[in-house]
Amino acid sequence: MTVTDAIGRIAQIQATLVQLDSVGKTTRAPAQTAISTSATDFASALSGALGATEGTPTGAVTGADVVADAKKYLGVPYVFGGTSASGLDCSGLVQRVFKDLGIDVPRLVSGQSKVGTEVPSLAQAQPGDIIVTNGGEHIVIYAGDGKVIHAPSEGRNVSLVDNWMSDSDIVTIRRVVPQAAPAATAASGLSGLSGLSGLSGLSGLSGPSGTSGSTAQAEMLRSLFASLSQGGSL
Repeated sequence: MTVTDAIGRIAQIQATLVQLDSVGKTTRAPAQTAISTSATDFASALSGALGATEGTPTGAVTGADVVADAKKYLGVPYVFGGTSASGLDCSGLVQRVFKDLGIDVPRLVSGQSKVGTEVPSLAQAQPGDIIVTNGGEHIVIYAGDGKVIHAPSEGRNVSLVDNWMSDSDIVTIRRVVPQAAPAATAASGLSGLSGLSGLSGLSGLSGPSGTSGSTAQAEMLRSLFASLSQGGSL
């Protein structure tokens, strides 16, 4: 999920909480109807915000995506300073691939060697990681299975080749995106959220007057949202 997606979904959840607060100002019968509707909306918003669906959430980019995009440029000729499909140099390939996926990285190897987080060793490298070598003069994309994609040198093309490097040859390995989206973990922890239309375990909060129940419900949901946004769990 991108930052923009997260902000939008948080705003949606907050709007739903405002709806729940307003329920307390209505009569008993309308309040109970509104609670059920708002609960459904809240479940949908919260489920979306936390990526509680299988597969890659909208806007998320993984290492596999990086490798797949890099493969589109196999065969493109090496051109010093090149940043397009008509010609690429090593750092131009890296910048082009991440730009295709909506991620801005610096143009030169010197800047690209500082993005993301550092991976301690080649043994821990994952597809999509970028590897800086040749004393900081060359950069490649790790493709997994002991292979890398890079724009080698003048007179050659972007290629998928066996990795020739050892840790002693490497200046740094950087991870810009995760190996896989965390959606599956979120889904397993939040699998019961889809049942929130009846507020599951919170259904008992709707008190006899309706008004006090809706207020308590809003407070409970606000507390739940705050906990989850800080990394808590259900």
